[in-house]
Amino acid sequence: MKDVPLSPAGNLPNGWCWTKLGDYVENHDGRRVPISRKDRESRSGQFPYYGASGVIDTIDGYTHDGEFALIGEDGANLLTRSKPIAFLTKGKVWVNNHAHVLKCRPGYSNAFLAYYINSIDLSPYVTGTAQPKLSQAMMNKILIPVAPPHKQEEIVAQLDKQFSRLDEAVANLKRVKANLKRYKAAVLKAAVEGRFVPTDAELAHRDCRSYETGAQLLKRVLETRRSQWKGRGKYKEPNAPDTTDLPELPQGWAWGCCDQILASIEAGASFKCVERPPEHGETGVLKVSAVSWGTFDECESKTCVDTERIEEDYLVQVGDFLFSRANTIDLVGACVIVGAVTKRVMLSDKTLRFLLIGPFTQSWLLICLRSKLGRQEIERLATGNQDSMRNIGQDRIMQIRVPIPPLVEQERIVAEVERCLSLARAAETEVDANLKHAQALRQSVMQRAFKPNDETCVNNFTGGDRSASGE
Repeated sequence: MKDVPLSPAGNLPNGWCWTKLGDYVENHDGRRVPISRKDRESRSGQFPYYGASGVIDTIDGYTHDGEFALIGEDGANLLTRSKPIAFLTKGKVWVNNHAHVLKCRPGYSNAFLAYYINSIDLSPYVTGTAQPKLSQAMMNKILIPVAPPHKQEEIVAQLDKQFSRLDEAVANLKRVKANLKRYKAAVLKAAVEGRFVPTDAELAHRDCRSYETGAQLLKRVLETRRSQWKGRGKYKEPNAPDTTDLPELPQGWAWGCCDQILASIEAGASFKCVERPPEHGETGVLKVSAVSWGTFDECESKTCVDTERIEEDYLVQVGDFLFSRANTIDLVGACVIVGAVTKRVMLSDKTLRFLLIGPFTQSWLLICLRSKLGRQEIERLATGNQDSMRNIGQDRIMQIRVPIPPLVEQERIVAEVERCLSLARAAETEVDANLKHAQALRQSVMQRAFKPNDETCVNNFTGGDRSASGE
């Protein structure tokens, strides 16, 4: 049984008092509105329909036993059950049985209540683990510090003022983050289209010299592939890609495919493991989540307890090119070149290792597969009907088409792309730090506003103390 605070949590300023939420508001449950997926896709109503995770539909109305389901009024509070967060409604809304409408009794401020609930930890009142619930009975026990009406209005006005500035700053940071994402995509797109650095063809023409074209490089790769063949049976030449639907490449470039540039693809195995990362001296198996776009997280792994299942050849090494063959539609085909390894982790059956042939550049293939062009190829070849799980088998991986510039040009493009992406990553790190700071500042501001045992703090907050707003 959770330790639910049933007595006042601290002293209050003069004129304040503690009360239970059930005595502070009119608490109403919503009703479940049964809407089929077909209905949801075909209908659009006037009012937002709220559930545990926010707006889940828009509907006009629904009757239950001859009565309309509950509609929250403009300015009332909504408090979800599964995700305890309070917010004021804008206009009328429908709510289902996973949300509550909290309407303050006369003389109390709905906005004051919403701000306070969002400033405290509601976990002592939540029951269940797999599907957390905030029942009406438990909700009614939440202790609320009730300030005099004029003080509630002062606190709300000050919070509105400070949070409007903070919200504007957060919105600007999120726009910067979205622009950085678009910038990285644009860098990769320009790189694979030959628009990022001067091409070898242009430089050779300017300097009146010859150069090795992408077609000549591909021929050299195929000769290396043939000479290093160690497979079973007679050597078989890889199929050239079908380029009829592909864009025209810059002068000196050629189209190839993974079957031509990969020496082999290695896969590990998946079996029952302990659901935690391996510790010192232990060996793990990578999860699907270990590989995302350009990022390798060795802690996303399970611990192998059966030593007979450990295969040294499957251990991930620095410099490995890893490829996720199964994941969501956004992450299937995610790839990374491993930069550091501190744990003994093995490949799984869903995390593959690419071995490239001779002179071909790993980093160039990584750029190609991360670009919009590469994503289109991967999504074209991936199988599966559900967006939550797609798969691309080794035979289809070999069909992925990639542009092949001259080797020297590849190296120049890779260096410039890495420089630009490094700057973008640094900017993203700073934006994320600022977003985290903004969230901490938001909580700090609310704690100052509702600090129960410090009358000076509350009075300073409403009396024009400007330090919390950054002025």
